[in-house]
Amino acid sequence: MNITWEAHACLPLHPEADFAPLEDYRACGVHYVSINIGMDMNPLEQMLPVIAAFRARLAAQPARYVLPRTVADIEAAAAQGRLAVGFDLEGAVPLLGRPEMVALYRDLGVRQVHFAYNRNNAVAGGCHDDDTGLTPLGRRMVEAVNRAGVLMDCSHTGRRSSLDIMEVSDAPVIFSHANPQALIDHGRNITDEQIRRCAATGGVVCVNGVSRFLGTTRPTAADVARHAAYVADLVGLEHVGIGLDISFPQPGIDETPPGDHDPRWWWPPEAGYDRQGAPSTYPPVAAWRELGPALQALGMGADEAGLVLGGNMQRVARGVWGG
Repeated sequence: MNITWEAHACLPLHPEADFAPLEDYRACGVHYVSINIGMDMNPLEQMLPVIAAFRARLAAQPARYVLPRTVADIEAAAAQGRLAVGFDLEGAVPLLGRPEMVALYRDLGVRQVHFAYNRNNAVAGGCHDDDTGLTPLGRRMVEAVNRAGVLMDCSHTGRRSSLDIMEVSDAPVIFSHANPQALIDHGRNITDEQIRRCAATGGVVCVNGVSRFLGTTRPTAADVARHAAYVADLVGLEHVGIGLDISFPQPGIDETPPGDHDPRWWWPPEAGYDRQGAPSTYPPVAAWRELGPALQALGMGADEAGLVLGGNMQRVARGVWGG
């Protein structure tokens, strides 16, 4: 069966984060959601309680959720009306400079990882920094990601580093939440060269729903579909997916990284960011009900739209994760 696949979403990085948004995804017929469990600015003392709490809460509700290891697990959950939830890591700093950490995170439920969150680190360059490319440690990290059977993501990564990653990786590379720079000129969006090189690895570019990256103040399914159609026209619809990147701030939940944290550095105001990196607004989860018709309105058939909504990520993940 074709799986509907949300390649990236952001619950608050707090053990008490409300799972209500996951229920919204399940109600909209989404079968798999990848949720962030940490970024480069989040220390392990913040991340590990989040991972532990999320794992425990998913396991405590087996009638609703499953933490998958394979695509077959997602397909089985979908047939039973359960939502499969995977974790993703945004940046290499939490890997502590040790390639073997990738397999440890995989065993905790992390199914995709990218190496730089906007800024440079010891592994790779960020999209809002002077990207000097993938480092020798970064090359070993790519090999570790491939060896561990984790999806190699290039979102938030600098152009040069992303191209280096695609050259080194022996598995398909994805962008879990990135839009074409040709449509909206923003540092977080990606060039046609990056899109083509990603497709050449057999990978998928998942379009996000962030207003500033879409070029609209109130993003809709039609806005997302327009960016997805651009990627499809450039490299083929088999290389397009959806990762709306919706953030779900919740009253009374403080997910601010502890210690010396400067949001203006991570999300530079000169790039148009405002509070805590929130670039503006997102479509509601209910937009998932409208994405299929919006894609078909741009000329895709129902089966082709199904590939964009999840079939392409399903294919790539099956090859990388196995099963």
